[in-house]
Amino acid sequence: MTAYGQNTTAPDPALAALDRLTGTWKVTGGAEGTVTYRWMEGRYFLLQDIALVQDGQNVVGLEVIGRDRPFGAERPGEDVRSRFYDSVGNTFDYVYELVGDTLTIWAGEKGSPARYTGTFSADGNTVTGPWTYPGGGGYDSTMVRTA
Repeated sequence: MTAYGQNTTAPDPALAALDRLTGTWKVTGGAEGTVTYRWMEGRYFLLQDIALVQDGQNVVGLEVIGRDRPFGAERPGEDVRSRFYDSVGNTFDYVYELVGDTLTIWAGEKGSPARYTGTFSADGNTVTGPWTYPGGGGYDSTMVRTA
């Protein structure tokens, strides 16, 4: 990093792999609605706009996905992390990993038993898989690209 706000390196391949998520998706399963992924200028952060209904409750929020690089750090962190902010004041942290056609999103830290494991279809326009929670629970989820 040179001066504040100026980077001298491009986003890394693990973050760039998430480009497959860009666009608007219809979500069905345990949560219903739409999500839209879009890159922030510079492509260091992927933003997700969320408008879902889950368990009868509206879930409206914004997720910021990228590598942590705290003030003064010369390099970003190892994991692709996110923080989700919703319209009722909640914040949730996740770790993203996309290997081949498998997208894993862990709640909290990588390796957490609370996670989503989805698989992209051959054409890349559908992602299906379960949200798994410790002690049971969870639900199947499908995302279909609409734009």
